[in-house]
Amino acid sequence: MTIVVHHLNNSRSQRILWLLEELELPYEIRFYQRDKVTNLAPPELKAVHPLGKSPLLEIDGRIVMESGAIVQHLCETFGGGRFLPPAGSDDALRHLQLIHFAEGSVMTPILLDLYVGRLGEAGAPLHPRIQEQLASHFDYLEAQLRPSGHFVGDALTGADIMLSFPIEVAMLKGNRSRWPRLAAFVDAMHARPAWQRARAKGGSYFQ
Repeated sequence: MTIVVHHLNNSRSQRILWLLEELELPYEIRFYQRDKVTNLAPPELKAVHPLGKSPLLEIDGRIVMESGAIVQHLCETFGGGRFLPPAGSDDALRHLQLIHFAEGSVMTPILLDLYVGRLGEAGAPLHPRIQEQLASHFDYLEAQLRPSGHFVGDALTGADIMLSFPIEVAMLKGNRSRWPRLAAFVDAMHARPAWQRARAKGGSYFQ
């Protein structure tokens, strides 16, 4: 079996490296660098997939796209009962919702904040609504953390891995005191040996 991660610097694909380290699977990294002016992915990624986005996971030549699908597939195929709740359980439904929440809900105001911020004064009318949405989404996540420090059950799951990226972004914005439980979550994730190995292998990263 050959696993290749098409990995863009400073991107959500860092989560996939982390999960592969947790799963103790051998893999190869093919590196792509963002354009220093536009911050966009390079055109070389389009040779792998027409959308030219990362992460892309290649398993024996088959391409898997979308972070949530990649995480779910890796956990189901190689997890051996780890990283996913029992099928059909309440936790399994919660896990499914949170995996989709990570990309389908909370990343939307994060990206709007990034892009509208580049508009200067022209984007000013949108800022209050975006900030309200950021606050409500991260207030929700702060309340959803279990006493164990995980989002589903009491051990690491794919949902934790998926949610790590938007929560890291929130902490970079200086919100550690506003959402202390999320700050502790990020600290705990960064202390994991698998996360540290992935960080070392993945190169440039915003933490």
